[in-house]
Amino acid sequence: MAFATTSDEIKLFYETAGSGAPIVFVHEFGGNHWSWEPQLNFFARRHRCLTYAARGFPPSDCPEDVTSYSQARAAADIIDVMSAAGIDKANLVGLSMGGFAVLHAGLRYPDRVLSLTAAGAGYGAEKAHEDYFKGVSAQVASNFETQGAKTFAKTYAEGASRVQFQEKDPRGWQLFADRLAQHSDRGAANTMRGVQMQRPSLYDLENEFRSLRVPVLVMVGDEDDHCLQPGIFLKKTIPACGLVVFPKTGHTLNLEEPALFNHHVAEFIAQVEAGSWRARDPRADPSQIMRID
Repeated sequence: MAFATTSDEIKLFYETAGSGAPIVFVHEFGGNHWSWEPQLNFFARRHRCLTYAARGFPPSDCPEDVTSYSQARAAADIIDVMSAAGIDKANLVGLSMGGFAVLHAGLRYPDRVLSLTAAGAGYGAEKAHEDYFKGVSAQVASNFETQGAKTFAKTYAEGASRVQFQEKDPRGWQLFADRLAQHSDRGAANTMRGVQMQRPSLYDLENEFRSLRVPVLVMVGDEDDHCLQPGIFLKKTIPACGLVVFPKTGHTLNLEEPALFNHHVAEFIAQVEAGSWRARDPRADPSQIMRID
């Protein structure tokens, strides 16, 4: 088992597979490093793939102090794991909590990034729902503490944007729910309080995103309602950004639709490597409906 030691002395478990241009996969709150198996099996054929367990997710350390968890720290952890694995630059792929982390890593450490794929990134970003999201996050943290992951996972795994996965692939969804039940109660609660409840809205970072020069792919399910508008915002704001919307799909994109997910990420990275994923053509003026002169 390989572990990276972060700048604040937290040990993070990671594993690698394959060889070639590096891809780092960053998991969501409801998952862990195991969530990326369909991607490692596919991309390790021609890429060096790395996935890791975020702080608070065993077998990585689960600090007791909530101040050890933050959005800035989550972004820095990506870079620390890359450095431990001897990776200078990588394509970063993240889902949900991981999607936020890779976006922040791109803003903070652009010299370490080849490209960014942010899937299902949007919860808590909508300005109209900020207070509601923080309140729900606080309750989720409390439920992990009081009920424990083994019990609360049954509720969390049937959220409004998870049932699509359950309907399409009951066996795959059950595996997801069973593994969610193995989360660290303390690690989950601290992650929710230190990261989700404290991270800035994507809309508050508009100026930073407009200055981002890294190629970006945003992916969202059309039934992942609270990620749709943030996804469109990112598409309109980041200069070299593409947007993919998966039909009849919820939040757990990479597990719910693995073939579709892998196809779009592979095509994106291929275009980045070819130098053909560029900023939007200035002639594609969004205020124009039809050209008349």
